[in-house]
Amino acid sequence: MREVVIQIPTLEAEQNIEIDVKINGRKRTIKYRVEIIDWEEDELPVGEKIEVLRHFIKEHEKSWELIQIGAPTKGNIPIMFRQKMPQTTDEGSR
Repeated sequence: MREVVIQIPTLEAEQNIEIDVKINGRKRTIKYRVEIIDWEEDELPVGEKIEVLRHFIKEHEKSWELIQIGAPTKGNIPIMFRQKMPQTTDEGSR
């Protein structure tokens, strides 16, 4: 199992979350970012909403990876990113 699901409180737009975890006795901080994309118009066609979403993801900072696209509402859609972890060469980290 690679992922663990943790319930977090309701977040406002553009909030960062830091979670400290121990993996095999080693402490790591994992950083998440939740961003809300507001549709410019409530009645945008689905195709246009998809294009807005694609553009937002494509232009997002490369040091963050897309983790989840939440359920859309009539006015917005939440997107969660996780900060990429630096690659290590430590044999103990495998």
